[in-house]
Amino acid sequence: MKRTHLPLNGLRVLDAAARHLSFTRAADELAVTPAAVGQQIRALEDTLGVVLFRRTTRGLELTPEGEAGLEALRAGFLQFEEAVRAMQAGQSSKTLTIAAPRDFLAKWLAPRLAEYAKTDPELRFVLLSSDEGLDFTQANLDLAICFTDGKGEHEGVSLGTPSYWTVGVGGGAETVISWPGCPADETKGAGVTVADAGLALDAAAAGFGRATVPALLAEADEAAGRVVRFGEKASANSYWLIAPLPQWRQKKVRALVAALTA
Repeated sequence: MKRTHLPLNGLRVLDAAARHLSFTRAADELAVTPAAVGQQIRALEDTLGVVLFRRTTRGLELTPEGEAGLEALRAGFLQFEEAVRAMQAGQSSKTLTIAAPRDFLAKWLAPRLAEYAKTDPELRFVLLSSDEGLDFTQANLDLAICFTDGKGEHEGVSLGTPSYWTVGVGGGAETVISWPGCPADETKGAGVTVADAGLALDAAAAGFGRATVPALLAEADEAAGRVVRFGEKASANSYWLIAPLPQWRQKKVRALVAALTA
């Protein structure tokens, strides 16, 4: 019999009925009716082509055929329980694997993770760059941060306001600092080109010129007085915390998302 055709529900009912030698008590354990237990046993007998129970004057008895499979069946259920515990072990883990753009990690995420780590000394983080692509299965990710226009196929929540700030130092910073992904109208006549928005922000703070970068990335630098904001414009994209539904439901992921969006 193929594994995909194993009558697992019927086998579970068989185990309960064999332990109690009573369809009524098995039904109480399984929170179903005695009639449902009887139907499951009859269906299992039809599938296996054997009789599993006989009614006698002393009550319900297992047949030799039913008795023959019980030891292996119960060992199998114990193995199932071990498998479930192994799969749930990740829920108790305090390690979070997170992928984010390098500039976002340096400018926004790392300081907040450092603060969050103070709430639990057992917390551990594995931080990966998402600049080269994102694969939740291959990288065994719990959570990712992307600069995008939505959560896509995953669960997610946006961070901050979807807008760009133009920042710099000095009297207006005439030289344009460009980076891959910056608004197209902010690349004309660029005097400096860098690899990402974080480097553009640093270049602006160093006096190279003005950079137009995601607002969330620039907030701390503006608050610290490293740059001055010259303008703001709406953006179709914003930073999103995303994860597939199974990861999103993890207690440790929900707690981190709550902390990052507080």
